[in-house]
Amino acid sequence: MKLNNENLELLPQRLVKPSYDRRQVRQGIVHIGVGGFHRAHQAIYTEQLLNQGGAREWGICGVGLRAEDRAMRDALASQDYLYTLYELGDGADTQIQVVGSIGDFLLAEEGQEALIARLADPATRIVSLTITEGGYCTDDSSGEFLSELPEIRHDLEYPKKPTTVFGFLTEALARRRDAGVGPFTVMSCDNLPHNGRVARNALLGFAALRDRALHDWIADHVSFPNSMVDRITPMTSQTHRAQLQAETGVEDAWPVVAEPFIQWVLEDKFCNGRPAWEEVGVQFTDDVSPYEEMKIGLLNGSHQALAYLGALLGHQYAHETMQDTQLREYVRAYMDRDVTPLLAAVPSIDLEQYKDTLIERFSNTGICDQISRIGYDGSSRLPKFVIPTLLGQIEAGAPLQRIALIFAAWCQYQQGVDENGNAFQVGDPRVELVRQATRPGTDQVERVLALDLVFGRQIPASQAFVDAFRLQLERLQTLGVRKTLELTMADCVEE
Repeated sequence: MKLNNENLELLPQRLVKPSYDRRQVRQGIVHIGVGGFHRAHQAIYTEQLLNQGGAREWGICGVGLRAEDRAMRDALASQDYLYTLYELGDGADTQIQVVGSIGDFLLAEEGQEALIARLADPATRIVSLTITEGGYCTDDSSGEFLSELPEIRHDLEYPKKPTTVFGFLTEALARRRDAGVGPFTVMSCDNLPHNGRVARNALLGFAALRDRALHDWIADHVSFPNSMVDRITPMTSQTHRAQLQAETGVEDAWPVVAEPFIQWVLEDKFCNGRPAWEEVGVQFTDDVSPYEEMKIGLLNGSHQALAYLGALLGHQYAHETMQDTQLREYVRAYMDRDVTPLLAAVPSIDLEQYKDTLIERFSNTGICDQISRIGYDGSSRLPKFVIPTLLGQIEAGAPLQRIALIFAAWCQYQQGVDENGNAFQVGDPRVELVRQATRPGTDQVERVLALDLVFGRQIPASQAFVDAFRLQLERLQTLGVRKTLELTMADCVEE
């Protein structure tokens, strides 16, 4: 049965379906970057509110700025923007929910003016973002906005025909200011430390180059709440699609698969109203920093630790790395000895229990979370997920071999071949730059550490890290992953 409005009432009873009239929902949220995570996270919290009879002015209009977003738009448009959340755990029971909180989807390439008009419309009160960790045009080591990027220069020269998120937001906010319309809140939902602050600095960096008075108006009136978002959401595979159809008879062009766990901690800093997300489990706080640092260091950092070593060992899924006793023990040691000592107390969170839960979540065989997904865009993810821990370890004078192994494995991973001789695809928007820097050779360590976009300037100046990185890379290349892990864990015992 094709998923669409007409067939909603005919769907199997076991599916959770929208209990509200979708025609009565107004779209007060514009979300840029509609992928699996947004559809499994923010859209689900909003859907839960709608199902409770609230949030009628907080429906979502999706936006795609890239040509590749057309596939998602077309898939959703073909089924009245409905989609299925397929929640998979290790147990026999699965939760299957049809979601209706997205009501429209605009593509920038089909009409820049239509998108600007939607953003400038007074009905738009929140603009949320999942534009990836590398989408903020910001130097990770300095926080500086990268104003010389060609796409940024284009948007400054042609402000009414923008291509970047910052060009669109700035033009829309300029029109709202000129029309006497209040601003919208810009809400980042990306996995970034202080994601609201990063979004603010990037947007203000762009606006300052365009119009100083506009920059000042945005700085004074637009809110940028920080948030911690969490739900493991693998790429939807053909197997997932077939599994869903076999189980329910529903034909969904692009379902989203997720684990049962979901969490959102959000600063209550909105300039033009917000949904009552606290009624469906969102935790509002004045300071999200402890939650961010915990989640990014322990979950996202550990994902990097298991991804590159796991790929080199020939694993394809996260749960396989947790079934690998040697790798699981290494990841837990990284959590316990490298990340945890640097974390502040987190209100209402038991860190030991949280780490236990992470190991359970990584072990989920139901979702088949792909190593290729976790390891994607390492040149952007490592600076945000692992470098903060590394800097803390350097400052504390702590042993660095365990954390250096993550970077050595990432470097070796760029060769695209596991230890069994099987090739795999390396995914990174900067793949050619990274491949050149990491190619084998006598000066490989120097070339790798010269990648400012990953290491900045401070880390290559640490001789202790340089030595640890060189040692672990040599071990991987001469002894292999298993022996390197054995030696690294032996070092742990001596700490």
